[in-house]
Amino acid sequence: MFRCVLWTVAAGAAVVLSLCGCTKVAMTGRSQLNLIPASEMMSMSYQQYAEVVKGSKLSGDSAQVRRIRAVGTRIQRAVEGYFAEIGKSDQLRDYKWEFNLIESDEQNAWCMPGGKVAFYTGILPVCRDDTGIAVVMGHEVAHAVAEHGAERMSQALLTQLGGVALSTAISSEPERTQALWMGAFGLGAQYGVLLPFSRTQESEADHLGLVFMARAGYHPEAALAFWQRMASQGKGQAPPEFMSTHPSDETRMQKIQELLPEAEKQYRPAGS
Repeated sequence: MFRCVLWTVAAGAAVVLSLCGCTKVAMTGRSQLNLIPASEMMSMSYQQYAEVVKGSKLSGDSAQVRRIRAVGTRIQRAVEGYFAEIGKSDQLRDYKWEFNLIESDEQNAWCMPGGKVAFYTGILPVCRDDTGIAVVMGHEVAHAVAEHGAERMSQALLTQLGGVALSTAISSEPERTQALWMGAFGLGAQYGVLLPFSRTQESEADHLGLVFMARAGYHPEAALAFWQRMASQGKGQAPPEFMSTHPSDETRMQKIQELLPEAEKQYRPAGS
């Protein structure tokens, strides 16, 4: 666990160490760097998501769109129930959940702050069914509610833009800030920026994603088969965009196997 400190360069190039925004992941208690107010994260998320949706070709397959939104709604309710149980419902207060299916060969999916989810049609064959979709949905929503995007964006502001506030970065370097933002939420290939998740963040997303899908009524054991299928997509070639910042080795499979007993205790069959 790193110390939450902010290095800033003062006039004359003197480096000064000062305290910075340090928050905790609601579900695990891990300390994380977060320099960005929630209100700013939500505002930019809604703006950028709207632009992505407007600039993309949305799927015209009504059956597949209904599937994505049905699975997404079940994951949403599971997340909201979980946060209510741990007394953190206020963290989701400003969420405006949205689930869209984008027509693209990319094997990708992501979730921005506020529950703004995008699936790409290219990943559906790997998902195969609703349970596979739930694996991806749970994992990506977990990244969002654990504020991993804010954590990565904070690190980018610190290391690449000198620790300036997000609002300042937007006004002074809008194009670069947008590229960093998109890179933080899984759209790195399109914007020329890649901000990989750390092993710790990936482990958290795997852990919480299993819990969320289980509570939504999808058996968590299916996650192993999904990740094996996804890992096989990248053999002998560049990995799918969805896997480009995700570890896909045996260590991950072993860790998921270790997490399954806990997730299975959370399993609530649909209709129960």
